[in-house]
Amino acid sequence: MSDVEEQFLFDVFAQRCPSRATLEHLTGKWGTLAMVALHEGTFRFNQLRRRVDGVSEKMLAQTLQALERDGFVHREAQATIPPKVEYSLTERGRHTAELLIGLIQDVESQMPDVMAARERYDAAR
Repeated sequence: MSDVEEQFLFDVFAQRCPSRATLEHLTGKWGTLAMVALHEGTFRFNQLRRRVDGVSEKMLAQTLQALERDGFVHREAQATIPPKVEYSLTERGRHTAELLIGLIQDVESQMPDVMAARERYDAAR
């Protein structure tokens, strides 16, 4: 157990717990999609932006920066002209992306039932 873990009990339900911000970085719309896309391999910024359809340049940059700060994403800038920057997952990132992939697969497999539930809900309103 690290010194940080020994000094602090992490509880995502506690307002000031740092785990809450990390969870938000990972499970926000763009964080989840960026993590799962990066599970496919290393991407340059614009490649990743095309893969994560609909994300703005600003939101993707902010998302990647937060995930890099949390240790899930590795950013490698190569000293070329023009500069070449590539993003990939760290070992921690690969582990977490696999969990997110499981969640996405579960959601996608339930979509016929979800769509039917929405229709029933909307018809009752």
